[in-house]
Formats: sequence, structure tokens, C-alpha cells
Amino acid sequence: MSTRNIPQYRDPAIILIDQLKQIYIDGDLEADRYRQWYPRLMRKDFVVGLNLAENGLDDPDQTFYENFACGADRNYTGYCNRELETDFDRQSMEADPEKRKRLVWEIDRKLQEDGARPMIYHNRAATCRYPQVKGVTIMVNSIYNGWRMEDVWLEK
Repeated sequence: MSTRNIPQYRDPAIILIDQLKQIYIDGDLEADRYRQWYPRLMRKDFVVGLNLAENGLDDPDQTFYENFACGADRNYTGYCNRELETDFDRQSMEADPEKRKRLVWEIDRKLQEDGARPMIYHNRAATCRYPQVKGVTIMVNSIYNGWRMEDVWLEK
């Protein structure tokens, strides 16, 4: 098992290794420093590589085109299905949110069936603040980006 040597990568890898032992699959952890990890991914120099998706979740276009399109730089597993790429385009152009959601689910089902890049875990994150902190606007596509601290004030 290869991954970066920081907790948000390493900890899930350790848990996965432990879970695999339950079904008699032994694994060792190879934790790389940042400068070694991404070149290793690009070379596809791993048996199992645990990586974070590192993208937004509100619009699936980024995920599909960046991680599953044939020849995409971040398609670390080398998965390629030209027929499914046509579906990427169809869902992207669909104006009806419900129809698009169904198309996205169909694409996801196919990706999971193909073992394209299985999801090992989903990270949960949150922000907390005191009620007297005013003016913070959390962006709709991330809890991290777009905070305009010049608009924040403390009400006493």
C-alpha cells in the first residue's frame, strides 16, 4: 500500500491494510514524502495507491474528466472507456437536474463495476465558529475556499 506520509492519507491506508488482513491479504505501508508521492502516482509505480480525490463534489464534470477520462493526467489507474466518456459529455450537457443526477449515478455505477478507481472512504469535514462571529459566508462547493475575511466581524 503506497500513499503520502501525512495523516489524512496514511491513516486510511493503515485502516485498509488492517481490513485486508481480515480476509487474509497481507500488506505493507510505503509512505512517501510529498515530493516523491505524486511522481510515483504519475509513473503508476504502485500496487495499491491510496490518494485523495482533491476536487469539488457539487459538479461531477471535474471528477469524471480529470480522474476517469482516457489519457487524463490524474487518471492514475489508466482506466479507459471511450463509450463511458460519451456519457460524461451527455451528463454535462443535461439541463434537467434530475435527469443529470440519474446519468451521473449510472456513470458511477459503471465505474464501480469496472473497478476503475474504487472509493475506499469518504472524508468528512466541518467548520466551527462562535455565534458572535458574523459575516462568514461558506461557499456552496467547498467548506475551504472563498472565505472573505475582510467581511467578517466579531459581535460582542
